[in-house]
Amino acid sequence: MATSMTPPPPPVPPSHASRAHSFNSVAAQYAANRPSYPPALFDAIEELAGCRLAGARVVDVGAGTGIATALLHDRGADVVAVEPGDGMSAHFRRTRPDIPIVRGDGNALPLADACADFITYAQAWHWTDPSRALPEAFRVLRPGGALALWWNRDAEGVPWLADQAERINQHYGDPLAVQPGTPDTGENASAYAVPTPDYARRVVRWSRRVPIDTHLANLGSHSILLVNGTERSEAFLSEERRHLLQVFPDGHVEETYDVELLLTTTP
Repeated sequence: MATSMTPPPPPVPPSHASRAHSFNSVAAQYAANRPSYPPALFDAIEELAGCRLAGARVVDVGAGTGIATALLHDRGADVVAVEPGDGMSAHFRRTRPDIPIVRGDGNALPLADACADFITYAQAWHWTDPSRALPEAFRVLRPGGALALWWNRDAEGVPWLADQAERINQHYGDPLAVQPGTPDTGENASAYAVPTPDYARRVVRWSRRVPIDTHLANLGSHSILLVNGTERSEAFLSEERRHLLQVFPDGHVEETYDVELLLTTTP
């Protein structure tokens, strides 16, 4: 007689912590392939804050490999990076020896009270506990200081990006693009996680043209691919290459981003 078998339980979704720390193993790939940020973003930060970055004391939290930190430094800011990850901070120290970095995270900043004019989070606020990170930011900011949060997200209204996001969602059950207002604990959280209505918002569109290999390496450096295993991600990226070559037969991808900026100031 045949016996019924209990189906295996569904896989346990990767934890928020495992996703947050997944980047440490691919720091060089992250630094080489992730998109940067346009000058117009930093113009918008200065406009909304009513303060120039040049000469300002800036704390860049969740600095990673220093993509945004270096741009802030180039604007003339006196910037210090804060980064919790071993791999990311080691890469930062090797490649940005002229910029100081301390180990820590936004939930408990290893900094004195009222010591910063700006606190910035580039692609990093969603890894914090906002109920802790916001009071910490206000503690470290000087009166009138600005907290600036921003994310590169896939631009709306670009058909091939929408198609790719759907394929990622079907394969992993989780899109890569930041979707403001979505109550998610991974890489898809932004505006909903700022526990104050008193912030200004600005969106800056920009693009970059890169080889397909760079675009795929960028995708491969996202946490949802990293925590789901090499074999599964390689299979997805191989299939994705086939889709991209149909849209970009010359082998170069036009990535279009909307950088969402949220900025609030201390009382």
